[in-house]
Amino acid sequence: MRLGFVYTRIREDEKMLLEALRGRGHDVVKVDAADVAFGLDGPYPSDTFDGLDLAYNRCLESSRVRYVSRFLDHYGVPVVNSPKTAWVCADKVRGSLALQKAGVPTPRTEVAFTVESAVEMADRFGYPCVLKPVTGSWGRLMARLDTRAAAEAVLEHKDTLGGFEHKVFYIQEFVDKPGRDIRVLAAEGEPIAAMTRSSDHWITNAARGGSVDAFEIPDEVRYIVREASDAVGGGLLGVDLMETKTGYTVHEVNATCEFKALNAAVPEVDVPERIADWLEARAAE
Repeated sequence: MRLGFVYTRIREDEKMLLEALRGRGHDVVKVDAADVAFGLDGPYPSDTFDGLDLAYNRCLESSRVRYVSRFLDHYGVPVVNSPKTAWVCADKVRGSLALQKAGVPTPRTEVAFTVESAVEMADRFGYPCVLKPVTGSWGRLMARLDTRAAAEAVLEHKDTLGGFEHKVFYIQEFVDKPGRDIRVLAAEGEPIAAMTRSSDHWITNAARGGSVDAFEIPDEVRYIVREASDAVGGGLLGVDLMETKTGYTVHEVNATCEFKALNAAVPEVDVPERIADWLEARAAE
């Protein structure tokens, strides 16, 4: 397989995956997205993506994820994840709409465009509720709004930051989870491995210091993960769920996810090797 490996930065995750792919004898072409000009008629340098069986988009920034996949598809290069999946998952509003339309359980969510209407929206939710940026990862710029005064202050600060995305106020109900959430790495809806991420803080992301443990996937979660994957367009995804008193709810689906913490949490599964298995299968299609 000749694989184009498009990246922003080579982190531990990318190193493990590159080792797995090269260990199988594949021709891996590393492409730093910062070094390429994506033209309407082709990239510059013009031979950047020649002869690829598949391209894997590992860019970090949501803008690069969206546009790199779109241009690769435009050039006729098979790419994972697909432009549709990248487009849906890069924006929390689009992701929530896709999950809700597909009937996947997801937290109650509303969007407003002015501070005044967003404060009224928070009042309807009741406190606490959660304000999230429409793009971003690792739990950054999320705020738990515990009172109306806190909502007014945080929303006003957000409104003055500049940038249109800060003026899209995305608020979700606060889910009283049991001190943890669940990350499932799935390929076309089939789980590869899963872990819990636990913390005393209400944000439990591993990137924010949450401790991780292997999670045995029950049938209910398998079904929800498959439905969530289909809802956003499929591919290699990180599906994040929370446990509630009435079952599981999906709060986010990630199109470019880290897996080093997951790999450490599930020693019985070699996560990069399983990803390599899936990439080989996709290239052979």
